[in-house]
Amino acid sequence: MNRLLLSRARPLLQSLCARPFSAAAIPAPSARPEVHYNKLFINNEWQDAVSGRTFPTINPSTGEIICQVAEADAADVDKAVKAARQAFRLGSPWRRMDASDRGLLLNRLADAIERNAAYLAELETLDNGKPYAVAYAVDLPQCGQCLRYYAGWADKWEGKTIPIDGDFFCYTRHEPVGVCGQIIPSSVCPSTVELPSADASLETGPALATGNTVVMKVAEQTPLTALFVASLIKEVGFPEGVVNILAGMGPSAGAALARHMDVDKVAFTGSTEVGHLIQQASGSSNLKRVTLELGGKSPNIIMSDANMAEAVEQAHFALFFNQGQCCCAGSRTYVQADIYDEFVERSAERAKNRVVGDPFDLRTEQGPQVDQEQFNKILGYISSGKKEGARLMCGGGVASDRGYFIQPTVFGDVQDNMTIAREEIFGPVMQILKFKTLEEVIERANDTQYGLAAAVFTKDIDKANYVSNGLRAGTVWINCYDVFGAQAPFGGYKASGNGRELGEYGLEAYTEVKTVTIKVPRKNS
Repeated sequence: MNRLLLSRARPLLQSLCARPFSAAAIPAPSARPEVHYNKLFINNEWQDAVSGRTFPTINPSTGEIICQVAEADAADVDKAVKAARQAFRLGSPWRRMDASDRGLLLNRLADAIERNAAYLAELETLDNGKPYAVAYAVDLPQCGQCLRYYAGWADKWEGKTIPIDGDFFCYTRHEPVGVCGQIIPSSVCPSTVELPSADASLETGPALATGNTVVMKVAEQTPLTALFVASLIKEVGFPEGVVNILAGMGPSAGAALARHMDVDKVAFTGSTEVGHLIQQASGSSNLKRVTLELGGKSPNIIMSDANMAEAVEQAHFALFFNQGQCCCAGSRTYVQADIYDEFVERSAERAKNRVVGDPFDLRTEQGPQVDQEQFNKILGYISSGKKEGARLMCGGGVASDRGYFIQPTVFGDVQDNMTIAREEIFGPVMQILKFKTLEEVIERANDTQYGLAAAVFTKDIDKANYVSNGLRAGTVWINCYDVFGAQAPFGGYKASGNGRELGEYGLEAYTEVKTVTIKVPRKNS
């Protein structure tokens, strides 16, 4: 999910796309960044996979192989978990480190990421396909902001004294959970295809701030940025074994991490289908703690009194950002009946003008989908929409003769029972539905297995509050979309997951609360 800086970055991105390149605004990218790291990072060392196997990582703009990457499996996961467990042992340098020094390391890591921001943005664009301007102006600043936020929390996660009855002194302390497995997506949420560098910081920040150790399995589609960040983790001084980063396949490396008996917690961002498997793996192994950020089919509700121009632009951004590969995308756009036709026409015109092309070109708004599988899946959904009677307003086809580019697509006359209105597409396909009353749209918006996000556009704050209170979603935006801060929690209801990322709430899953009670000779109030 792309978090944190979207609202701040949007004016910059719009200005970059609207004028010729300015070196003062953003550094010129190299379309062929050198890949420095393609092995497994275990115990602060670069290692080949135990099996010796590698896999190709693909440039989605061309379909060509970038390089081969070491492919972790269960044996490599076991090595990484042992390193993390050793780093977590009582009396280790990490366990003995002052909390303020953990915060200092996180700040140093943020500094290192910022120093290498242009290169990391190039690498993410090469491996992921997202526009370089977005990677540079959104993803990398997001990493730094998130790490700095949790650096500040490192020495402020406090316990309490509790006045229990009798001659006793009672207090609580927050202790790290232990070895934390993290399965990170390649784009912005489902099917492991989100914001590789940004999502890594969302999970790693709170885990390290609270004193845990980490074994991270990055998405096989986009391993390169996380592996470079691993080199920075060593550079800034994290002790051996505190952070271990593996590239590998979900059914092998991801599954091994989820069921490992010496992992205390696992966090997964991805599809609801795989989320079920992660939860089952916990239940069949050691009942490790699980937090899940899963799929979404978020309703974006446009009232008849909304500012039309702003609502059209915001709804466009809500769906098409990150090539539509965003777990909280506003993928069901509900528009009140008396403005429906105008809204559909204007949305189609906006989509027709969306710039699709080379993601290293600063004028580009939309790059390729992350891989061939997602590309084919989206085209299948577009075909389904046509067959089931939705009105294709624009797009609907392939946007290039190579790579995984899809035309920005808008469907009108969409009905709630259509496949494109029920299932998460995770691509640049906008579905616009019609409604009449507030009660009707609340009921229809909630008629889904998901509950990640929602939005309401209206000039009437009473209507906005009424609708937002009725929506079953973890985040509701009013007259805006995709506005996040490191300080505010994010997470889903229902099949969109459990637990929260970001903010103070994001720390809770990474600590155990211990109660300590001491017998005293005589208590005084």
